Amino acid sequence: MKSILVVDIMTRDPLIIKPDTNLLECTKKMVKKKVGSLLIVDEKKLVGFISRQDILWALVKKSKEDLSSIKAIEISPKKIATIKPSSTIKETLSKMKKLKFDRLPVLQEGQLVGMVTVRDILNFSPEYYPELEEFAQIREETQKLKRVKKSKSRIMAEGVCSECGNHDILFRENGMLICSSCVEAM
Repeated sequence: MKSILVVDIMTRDPLIIKPDTNLLECTKKMVKKKVGSLLIVDEKKLVGFISRQDILWALVKKSKEDLSSIKAIEISPKKIATIKPSSTIKETLSKMKKLKFDRLPVLQEGQLVGMVTVRDILNFSPEYYPELEEFAQIREETQKLKRVKKSKSRIMAEGVCSECGNHDILFRENGMLICSSCVEAM
């Protein structure tokens, strides 16, 4: 298995778009082709990458703008992780785990030659499924930790204060659920 290379399993003609393609067209293309991402290419050079999550972000953050007025390159990440066709599956999985990505563009001498995804790896080598399941769990736990950090300052619920015993709206403070008067007293 160590000798299997990215070039052996990658998708050779991934879906590409031009930098000035608008998000409405990107969305239509993704839905029609049933894919989760598109590569932004300008004169055979990879200049960007757009995924479903990027389009959803644009819908929320730029809700006042029409999707047809936003260009794909405007919301594409500035740095794009890539891999070489000569990389092994093991190296590819390691990079995907480290970066928490499930797909990587494949570049050779600066030219786009394909795309490799978790699905490509699983279709070729199902024995990697446990390793990829671990990758998914790590990503989920990371997202949970972010949500917990955000919620620490929020109102939690109504209940009995851990500090004074009064029934009130409780806030999370130093790992305890306490009422507003106890929060102010701290």
